[in-house]
Amino acid sequence: MPEPDRPQELPARLLTDPEMIEACRVRDFSRVFLLVKSRAGIYPSMVARRCDLTPSRVGEVISGRRQLLHMDVVERIADGLRIPGHMLGLARRPWETPQALIATEREAPHLPELEPDRQAAASLPGPDVDSILALTDRTNLNAGTLEAFRSSIEDYWRRDDQHGGEALRPAIVGQLRYVVGLLKQNPPPSIRSHLYGIAAELARLTGWTYFDARQYNQARAYFTEALKLAKEIDDRQFMANVLACMSLQATYQDKPADSLALATGAQDQARSSRGTTPRVLSMLSMREAFAHASLGNRDSTHRAITEAHRYFAQIRPSDPDPSWVTYFDEPKLIVDTGIAHGRLGEAATAEPLIADALRREDHTKHRGRAFHTFWLARTQLDQGKLDMACQTATRALVSASTVASERVTGHLREFYDQLAPHRQEPVALAFEARLRELLPPVSGPLHP
Repeated sequence: MPEPDRPQELPARLLTDPEMIEACRVRDFSRVFLLVKSRAGIYPSMVARRCDLTPSRVGEVISGRRQLLHMDVVERIADGLRIPGHMLGLARRPWETPQALIATEREAPHLPELEPDRQAAASLPGPDVDSILALTDRTNLNAGTLEAFRSSIEDYWRRDDQHGGEALRPAIVGQLRYVVGLLKQNPPPSIRSHLYGIAAELARLTGWTYFDARQYNQARAYFTEALKLAKEIDDRQFMANVLACMSLQATYQDKPADSLALATGAQDQARSSRGTTPRVLSMLSMREAFAHASLGNRDSTHRAITEAHRYFAQIRPSDPDPSWVTYFDEPKLIVDTGIAHGRLGEAATAEPLIADALRREDHTKHRGRAFHTFWLARTQLDQGKLDMACQTATRALVSASTVASERVTGHLREFYDQLAPHRQEPVALAFEARLRELLPPVSGPLHP
């Protein structure tokens, strides 16, 4: 849930609007202020208050009688209006990086100096050289090229599941730009449709890595781009998948009504496609269950869970499932069912389901296991099983320590907050000691 003193984020559609991007690039704050007024409902008086400016000064900027050139003022505007630093030519702002992921600067290791000729050989060409060479590159687009793209996407997802996507993002974005560049070369129609699908998946994956880092504006922008790319080839199943991702993000942003609208919109897209498989419909029904549970709609949650299991029972080995939904296997169905019950406060029902799924899950998927183990600990604590909950959460720390994920840290923080009434109990103290041993960078901010 957003902190009460934190300024509201600007809508993703505004931050990705070409007019806003250009106005920020040239620091035309007259246009910026007018755009945030018309597109985000932030009026000049609110701009003044947020950015520590006088209302008269804001009025002069809007009328074109004054320019804002001082760097400290530009930084106040970026922070007050929540405009990402790169849009205004600034360094990444502190609020763009979750506090738990801010690393202490370390002194660079001393490296022996290379001789001039060896030093030159070890240096890399600048990105402008890569761009120039790319203009002369002629990619032989064929089935093998497409398969190579798909294989790399599968590898990205596997590594994201194991260790988080933060370190992968530059490579994913680079490949997305490369594929979009290939589309601009007007490839043959048979290749073009596949490239659109690959670009859509890369855009969704980029959005997912931002979502996992709780950088929601950037995530929404890339999810939206994924929808546009999928729409070009009328891939309604994939559009449903992207909407399901956005629905899940809305639950993390404490926007349950948005989550439900996106989940039902995803189902509408899927049902309008003749080829939608039962596995896809089962996954989408579970997303709907999460949304209803966040709203506290008990009967609707139970109904959506029943639908998810009914569709899952219809799955056949011969179904042409898209690759992006194969993760939704029986352990995933069971654990999500448990989490939906947990969100409703039905801890006694949730606990055995989550425990059963954890016993059957792939042990290499560290992030998912960390999430699910923390959920198991929360349901145990909700039932007053303090010793068991702390032991379970301690096991979760092992998986959490191998993953760079702000979402994992968020689940850890929620459990830690639940422990507040029991903080001086020996088992809670033992958990905290293990926490500080395995996750020292995140343990400090967790203290009340």
